[in-house]
Amino acid sequence: MSFEWLDIAKEIQSVAQAGLEYSQNQYDIDRYRQLRGLSMKIIHEYSNAPMEQIRNLFAGEKGYQTPKVDVRGVVFRKEKILMVREKIDGYWTLPGGWADIGYSPFENTAKEVFEEAGLNVKPIRLLAVFDKIKHAHPPDAYHVYKLFVLCSDSGGKITPGTETSDAKWFSRIEIPPLSYPRITKEQIQIMFEYLDNPHKDILCD
Repeated sequence: MSFEWLDIAKEIQSVAQAGLEYSQNQYDIDRYRQLRGLSMKIIHEYSNAPMEQIRNLFAGEKGYQTPKVDVRGVVFRKEKILMVREKIDGYWTLPGGWADIGYSPFENTAKEVFEEAGLNVKPIRLLAVFDKIKHAHPPDAYHVYKLFVLCSDSGGKITPGTETSDAKWFSRIEIPPLSYPRITKEQIQIMFEYLDNPHKDILCD
């Protein structure tokens, strides 16, 4: 199934948001509001998502629209990678989530690993920056950049957090069912390539 309609709707939303931020003329502002309304209508018609949900998704966005940032901690222990089970869908991913304001990328990563797996880690190297739309994720209303950060293992005990129901170590041949909005099999395989070759170059789409 083609999701070109979603890309078009997101582009219209981006133009409308920029126009609403920088326009001074009331007529232009009204036209950009119309554009925003059209983008929401497209998403509503094709996705069957409630209009109120779509409005809440976009209406709070202000300023020039830029990609959102998702951070993922990559932690290895004895040839195994740390993964957490998300409560929201019951599937597994690398610990991480949206980057919070006020924290650097590395600080965000360490915070997410602690919150989701109970492990204190030290981020040591950026491994990859992926554009979510270029990978095998389900379509998303946002344009997202995904940062994968290698972290040192503190050797502590792992415990799930408020948003996760479990946390475990997995070898490359026993990867559990994945939460595809958050991680793909290809991305997990790439992370293991860094375990095999610590000098592998940083990847960026």
